[in-house]
Amino acid sequence: MQPPELQAPLQTQESRCPQPPFEHLFLSGAEAGTAAYRQAVSTATDILVRFALQPQPYRGASPQELAAVLAGDPCPEAGLPTREVLERVEELVVQHSVKVTHPDCIAHLHCPPLIPALAAEMVVSATNQSLDSWDQSPAATIVEQQIVQWLCRLYFAQAGDGTFTSGGTQSNFMGLLLARDHYALTHLDWNCEERGLPPGAERLRILCSQAAHFTVQKSAGLLGLGRASVVPVGPDSDYRLRGVAVERAIADLRRDGLSPIALVATAGTTDLGSIDAMAELAIVARTHGLWLHADAAVGGALALSEHHRGLLAGIEAADSITVDFHKLFYQPISCGAFLVRNRRAFEVLRLHADCLNPEGTEEAGIPDLVIKSVLTTRRFDALKLYICLQALGRREFARLVESTMELARATATIIEHDPELELACYPAINAVVFRYAPEGLSAFELDSINKTVQATLLRRGRAVVARTRLKDRVQLKFTLLNPLTTVDHIRGLLQEIKAIGRAEAARGVAADPASTVSCLAPNSPMLNL
Repeated sequence: MQPPELQAPLQTQESRCPQPPFEHLFLSGAEAGTAAYRQAVSTATDILVRFALQPQPYRGASPQELAAVLAGDPCPEAGLPTREVLERVEELVVQHSVKVTHPDCIAHLHCPPLIPALAAEMVVSATNQSLDSWDQSPAATIVEQQIVQWLCRLYFAQAGDGTFTSGGTQSNFMGLLLARDHYALTHLDWNCEERGLPPGAERLRILCSQAAHFTVQKSAGLLGLGRASVVPVGPDSDYRLRGVAVERAIADLRRDGLSPIALVATAGTTDLGSIDAMAELAIVARTHGLWLHADAAVGGALALSEHHRGLLAGIEAADSITVDFHKLFYQPISCGAFLVRNRRAFEVLRLHADCLNPEGTEEAGIPDLVIKSVLTTRRFDALKLYICLQALGRREFARLVESTMELARATATIIEHDPELELACYPAINAVVFRYAPEGLSAFELDSINKTVQATLLRRGRAVVARTRLKDRVQLKFTLLNPLTTVDHIRGLLQEIKAIGRAEAARGVAADPASTVSCLAPNSPMLNL
């Protein structure tokens, strides 16, 4: 019985009147709900089609201007008609969003989503399956398992296992989680999941390239190993981590009484798209008994291309792999996967909950996906990829990826032959890093001008271009994921970049202008390659 303070007051005769119907709020099969759903989806479709016709990639509003526009109480006492709310959202939110399908929206690893995937999102959200138990997601569970096994054959050339994730951050975390626990079990006879960190955990080390994603450090911190446990190793002149450099680093660590446990190989760095020498790193990892995690969040889609899959040679030897689908697989955010070569690696995560996966369910043939994930509730994101794979097929996916790589190479050639521009390095996949750099200007002046160029393009709504640092110099970056971007678009944008640069040079360099930040984490070892 509830305590008195939690008991609801007794209903009067009047208060026991029937509640107003709720059928119009849910897609349940009731006529009112079906009509309301059709109207809401139709309104949303019209809004998105109008947004697709927007001529610029961004309207140029500042954070302060958007905060003022969106000021107000988000939860009024009484609601408004859905159509009216959606139309207001179009004016205040959608029209001030970044148009990722625009050819000049080329800043980040932020792809235009495929139309079949947009349709899939409607099915995913409306059916609302949750992949933490079979009885919440029967068909969804089977589809995810089928996609995971296809991915394992694609990357490992054998059966393995995996789970869908929110993206590279979660997948990299899981790779290092399993690496830590595998080392503790096999070398120290210690179960971290049950007992916490083992004695001497402060001596454990993870090796990666200086250009590896910042989530390697972030994961090490969350896992209790500390960010200092990550040992960044210098890449070669092509910004690829090589086996010789890792061998030297391992020797240095062991000489200092430290214990290397894992090696992270990156297949597509965030800024340059560089791909580490994974075949060499696989040999080093096997020789020294290290867990090899391949972060292929960026470059994983190369496996679809007959022309470029060789760039991933050696990935089949990885113990675990990160792959993102909201990059070069053109899926809406979020959509990623974490794969393991040996399905027994997931055993450290196994935990039974009577409400979800009681003992004996697997023996009864009931699939149990919750034991493979650090999440409980999970969306049916595998359906988006499933529908797109069925609709496009491997060859069409490969053509999309290959077209962006061809564009990147053409862009690099244009920049190389322009005396006002300076190419940082030749693109490995489809990221082109460069800067406005005519003769006669100091390093400080060039840094300031390039910051202004990027900020000006965004403020004008002309283009969404990234800014980063390489060898301690400010650089601009085109991330050419969009197959709708052409060489003509690039030529026009480069002309505008040079025009802004010339105007700034003529005006003289002033204080550092406000602009967007680098995509790399503060204090990251990757900042000054």
